[in-house]
Amino acid sequence: MADQPIFYPVLNRWYATKIAREWNVPAEGVGYVTRFDVQRSYLDRHEVHQAGGRDVLEYWIPAEELADFNAHIVGAIIEEAEYRGPVDDQEFTDADKALGRPLPAAWRTYLQGESWFRRGWMSSGAYLWLNSPREMLEVHDAWDEATDEHPGIAIIGGDGSREQLVLDLRSDPAPVLLADITSSGWESATRQASDVSQLIDRIEAGTFEV
Repeated sequence: MADQPIFYPVLNRWYATKIAREWNVPAEGVGYVTRFDVQRSYLDRHEVHQAGGRDVLEYWIPAEELADFNAHIVGAIIEEAEYRGPVDDQEFTDADKALGRPLPAAWRTYLQGESWFRRGWMSSGAYLWLNSPREMLEVHDAWDEATDEHPGIAIIGGDGSREQLVLDLRSDPAPVLLADITSSGWESATRQASDVSQLIDRIEAGTFEV
């Protein structure tokens, strides 16, 4: 690893998220936040470095020690979150054409920002994933006739269950709902946010709950 002589595992999710969103996403188009435990007896051999503010804490592990470091990882490595880079204009153009109406401007702004939350765990304990416009259309195609029972639907994500996180584009602003799209209509859907801006605020704060 001539280009990366030091491995920098960090001590909190805030700092890991900052690295993923501000460094990894611009460089690679995607950034991951992972969590794992390391045996205390191994970590005690290394100093914690404060590389900036109070919460900017990390270990400096020489590259030649990585095999030893990996051998002291305890349990599974868990993906806490994935972030993506900006979605291109064509995806939104295709989605708007297929839906027959535009997706909310705030949704476009979020997905075309420097980075957006793709999937992972909220600090509230909820799990959530979001769809890009292209992924949304693929889900619509997969559900086919079920989407016809929900006119104006845009499936923007989910929580890992059969229910989907959707927009009802018949209204402006479009409310965010949790819907079982195998149902016969909108009647059983439950409101999650009054509009997509409120949803985004809760995602970014980590407070979104189903």
